[in-house]
Amino acid sequence: MPLSPLLSARSYDDLPGWADDDHLAAFEAFRRSAFHVPVKPYRTGALGIDFTAFHQAYEVARAKPPTDRAAARAFFENHFAPVHVAAEGDGGGLVTGFYEPVVEASPVRTETHRWPLLARPVDLIDIDDTNRPAGMDPYLAFARQTAAGPVEYHDRGTIERGALAGQGLEIAWFADKVDVFFIHVQGAARLNMTDGRQLRVTYAAKSGQRFTGPGRVLIDAGEIPFEKVTMQSIRAWFKAHPERVDEILWQNRSFIFFRIAAVDDAGLGPVAAAKVPLSAGRSVAVDRLLHTFGTPFYIDAPTLTAFGDGPFRRLMIAQDTGSAITGPARGDLFAGSGDAAGEIAGVVRNQADFYALVPRALLDGAAG
Repeated sequence: MPLSPLLSARSYDDLPGWADDDHLAAFEAFRRSAFHVPVKPYRTGALGIDFTAFHQAYEVARAKPPTDRAAARAFFENHFAPVHVAAEGDGGGLVTGFYEPVVEASPVRTETHRWPLLARPVDLIDIDDTNRPAGMDPYLAFARQTAAGPVEYHDRGTIERGALAGQGLEIAWFADKVDVFFIHVQGAARLNMTDGRQLRVTYAAKSGQRFTGPGRVLIDAGEIPFEKVTMQSIRAWFKAHPERVDEILWQNRSFIFFRIAAVDDAGLGPVAAAKVPLSAGRSVAVDRLLHTFGTPFYIDAPTLTAFGDGPFRRLMIAQDTGSAITGPARGDLFAGSGDAAGEIAGVVRNQADFYALVPRALLDGAAG
C-alpha cells in the first residue's frame, strides 16, 4: 500500500522544538506497544503507514531500550523519518484532550447513588457488511439481535428510560448522572467504591449510534457561546439547569457499555484501543481507520499551554481512538487520571501541526 499524498516528507530540523522534548518518556509509551504486537498485530491504516515496517524498531525497543533522553532521541531518528500530515479541507489540524475520571461509586443502588454504568448486554452484536440487513445504516457497528434478525440498538434515551432494566447489567452506581455521562465520553474511569475497593472500568461496546456532544447542542441552542465551551462550562450549565439534563443528553443517541478492569499500575491510564495502558501526556487517540496504532506523532500546538510546560510540542504515541476523532490531522491527547487531569483535558481545543514518524523503509520505498 503506497503512502497517502496527505503525507509529505520533512526533516527533523523542520519539527519545532524537537531537540528539547523528552524522547525517553515517549519511548516508554512506544515500548508498551512493542511488547503487545507479538500477541496481536495492529491493523495498517488507510494512509498507508504499513504496520509490518515497524518490526525492526519494535525488536530493538524490546531488546535494547535506551537509558537516557539522548539515546531515546537517537532511537527515533535512526528508525523513523518525519512526514507532515495534511488536514482535509482548510481548517488545519486540531487537538482536544481526554482523561480518566476518578469518581466515587457504590456497588449497589442507594438513595444517593441512583445512576448506573452498564455492562454489555447479551443481545448486542457486532455488525458489519457480512451480517448487516439491507437498509440498515452503514455507520452502525453494533446492533440488537432479535428473532427476526439484527435491528438498530436502543439509543441513550430509551436505555435510560428502562429498556435494559432487570437484566443485572449494573456495574456500579453513581450520585451524579452528569458524572456518568462524562465517563461515557471519556470511555474509562477509576472508581473509588464505597466499600473500600478501587476498580477501573473501561469501554466494552456501544449502542452504535452517532455521537452528538452536549457542547454542540448547547451552542446550537444559544446557551453557551462557541468560544466558551469547555467540559467545565458544560458541567456548570448542567448544574444550573438540572431539569434540562435529560433534554440535552438524550440528543446524544450513542450509549457506552463497560467492563471491569484491574488497576495494575496506578501511575498509568486504562488499557485502551491499542491494548496497552495509556501514558499521561504521551498517548494520543487518532482516527484508527486512517492511522496505524503504535505510530509516533510529533504534535506542535503552540497555543496549547494547559499541560504546563510552555507551548505543546511533544512526541506522542497513537494508542487509542474515539468516535469523535476523525480525519488525518486530528488527535485527542491523554492528560492522565483524576480531577487535575480533567482540568487540563477539559480546556484543550487547539490548532496543531501533526508530524507522523514513519519507518524509514517506507520512505525509501516511496522514493524508489
